[in-house]
Amino acid sequence: MPVLFEGAQVPAHLTNIPISLISTSTDSANKYVKGKVIHKGPLVVSAADNFILKTVIQEDDSSQKPSINIVLFGDLAKSFSQSVNQGDVVVASGFQVGKSPTVRKDNHHACNLLLSKSDACIYVYHPQSPSDSKSPQASKRSSTCSAEVSQTTKAPKYTYVRLDNLKLSSTVNVYGVVVFFKLPHKSRGTHWCSTLKITDQSNLKIQCTLFCNKREDHPQIFQVGDIVRLHRVKTQSYEESIQLISAYGFAAVTFDGIVGRAVEPRTSSRSFQFHQEDQQKVEELRAWAASHSIVSATSTTIPLSATQPKAYFDLTCQLLAKAPIDTTCTLLRVWDGSQCPHTLLKVIVEPDSVEGPVSFSENKENLIANVLVYDNHVEFARQLKPGTFLRIFNLRAIPGSSRVPGLTSSQAVEHDHLAFHLHGGTSYGRGIQVLPENSQDVQELKSALEMFSKDKDDSGVSDSELMDIWCTPPETLERRCIHNIETVMLSQLKQCNDPLGSHHVRVQLSSFKPHRLHQALKLYCSKCSSLQDVPDDEVVNRVFSEASRNAELCSPPSWALSGKVNLPGISHGSSNRTLHIHSSSELLSEGKAKELIYIMGSSLEETCRLADGYQNIIPVRSSEGRLALLDWPAPFLFRGRKRYYGCKSCSEAAAVSEPSCEGVDVIDEKVIAEALQVQPLQFVLLMELQLQDATDTLDVFLWKHAEMFFNVSAEDVAANQEAQDHISRTMNALCPKGGSDVHRPWLDMCLTAYSTVCDGGRGQTCYQICDTGIIKPRPPPSESYPSGSGPTPHEAA
Repeated sequence: MPVLFEGAQVPAHLTNIPISLISTSTDSANKYVKGKVIHKGPLVVSAADNFILKTVIQEDDSSQKPSINIVLFGDLAKSFSQSVNQGDVVVASGFQVGKSPTVRKDNHHACNLLLSKSDACIYVYHPQSPSDSKSPQASKRSSTCSAEVSQTTKAPKYTYVRLDNLKLSSTVNVYGVVVFFKLPHKSRGTHWCSTLKITDQSNLKIQCTLFCNKREDHPQIFQVGDIVRLHRVKTQSYEESIQLISAYGFAAVTFDGIVGRAVEPRTSSRSFQFHQEDQQKVEELRAWAASHSIVSATSTTIPLSATQPKAYFDLTCQLLAKAPIDTTCTLLRVWDGSQCPHTLLKVIVEPDSVEGPVSFSENKENLIANVLVYDNHVEFARQLKPGTFLRIFNLRAIPGSSRVPGLTSSQAVEHDHLAFHLHGGTSYGRGIQVLPENSQDVQELKSALEMFSKDKDDSGVSDSELMDIWCTPPETLERRCIHNIETVMLSQLKQCNDPLGSHHVRVQLSSFKPHRLHQALKLYCSKCSSLQDVPDDEVVNRVFSEASRNAELCSPPSWALSGKVNLPGISHGSSNRTLHIHSSSELLSEGKAKELIYIMGSSLEETCRLADGYQNIIPVRSSEGRLALLDWPAPFLFRGRKRYYGCKSCSEAAAVSEPSCEGVDVIDEKVIAEALQVQPLQFVLLMELQLQDATDTLDVFLWKHAEMFFNVSAEDVAANQEAQDHISRTMNALCPKGGSDVHRPWLDMCLTAYSTVCDGGRGQTCYQICDTGIIKPRPPPSESYPSGSGPTPHEAA
């Protein structure tokens, strides 16, 4: 989450990079830029609660005094607008470097800095005169500034309990150092379960048992010694000691536990709070753990070059390719840049079954280890993508004769070969964890892999080129418009005196935003044309909690019948919950009791669980003795995994009424919204793409025709992981990470140009992709192409 610190010290792991040395190839990881604010632009509202601000900073301690544009997005832009003045000194980290489109006009640096990622930070230092610094007002102002750490000024302050102060039957927030953990695995029910033990300065070791609906909601622990922050965990007795279990609203954030490394939160939450006090707690726990030898000096993570027969070990590696062996076994081909001293087992599979490159250079092939993954780990292994960085826990090196399961007819028995097996089960923390590319361990691994690439320069096609070729998309785009117009170059389009209207272009996709594709999902009101972010679960949780705490007695309306439903506890030992529900007497008389219920006093999680058994659920509260909908931004309706939201501005604040079922075959969201006098919001996809050809680049929006583009509805994307993965695969195929321009597909697109009015009354031309969608390509033609012309875009089959 981007944050703004006032008067805080810049972390020691960050190093300064002069503005003059910045280029588009600059590695911005663990770097910061420092300068004085010489221009601060206005705060621009691009959508509901979405902000943009442009500022210019100049190096003050340089004779040349170079300057550079910085563009801030979201709440960070809003905080900057409120807290920073011209003349302040700022330090920016977590930025991305892009080409400045205004370099010829403003004579600033040819690049600009974009601060939109989750790790973006601004540190602000206000100059004070000697007299001002002594005044009570200045002291008060300074105190206020140092307290404003988070980008969310109304964020709640959490209280954390030491492990030796835990009391039974209480819900608490805790910090702890991980001394043992098991990766998330499927429980007997529908939840994912993980187990860990933590400790703190009290030296007590407390077991934690966590249940979550999704695997990614568990703490993202990479190794013993990591530090976890657990919100809303409940204490209970377990084998004459206290243990912690996840409670309603549970949330977790994890930090690297090694002293000196960046304090970067790891979490799947879209919004969370991180203050200076949190950074201080992490640093204190790091120092304490290091001084008390909490983490064993002998690491279980070793490279392939140090593996020994019969040993169990943890391996940090990169996945190059994978293939299914049978229903209980999957092959992972991995490497870490080092060579195992023992002869490794070879695994022969059909080339058509391999995902990723089928072959590699001879030198690289000698470094690749074949890992056989079994039983409960197979499902997760088959979801991994080649190129991903992994840590495999409790991997076993088995010497002697090995035969690969499922391939007994073609795979010969190999003697005196070393085989790597990840057995089934979760004992000793056994499992696979995906490592983010910005983690310190991955950065070190990348350095080792790059050294190999430099030392082993083979002739012919390189391994990186093979990966790029494999990533070449199996799909491309076609225009579906009826315009009979010629294709134009981007430079011609931008220089056109009257660009409004439709245009055909032949381009490549050079970049896209947002990179976190869930942020592309928005809610649109067709009545007031507002566009807003999808509410975060933590925010919706608070609305449900508030409604539950303030529940009042309520007489049901005349058309409703009241009842109760028992909801089993989510974990072993937790008690059942009885919830109050109301139903339409008309539906009950027609035997349609499960088609629609009104539920009161439930949590968000409980409502989602009930949605599996009822077609439509409307969460309600008591207001002045009558039924009313929950406050915005709670959904007004749950239909299975789908949630439906209403526009706060355009909906009527009326009492809950019974939907009219006369002449209605199916009670759906439209019928219910009309009965509740709610203006429903529509899920839409909104992305910004940068297109390129040989002459220029052009920024365009993908919005109104986004569903045609991806061939999937935004509503499905909001509720369906498969639809989300489809969009992610499509964007990675059209714009492969690290892929060269040679291997980016050429795309035929139709663009619509339109004019908008900016702040200040100036007109601006914008572009949208329209009437363009994904298709399957025909086989490439056999004839060669003129040098430099590139292949002709595929047409519809």
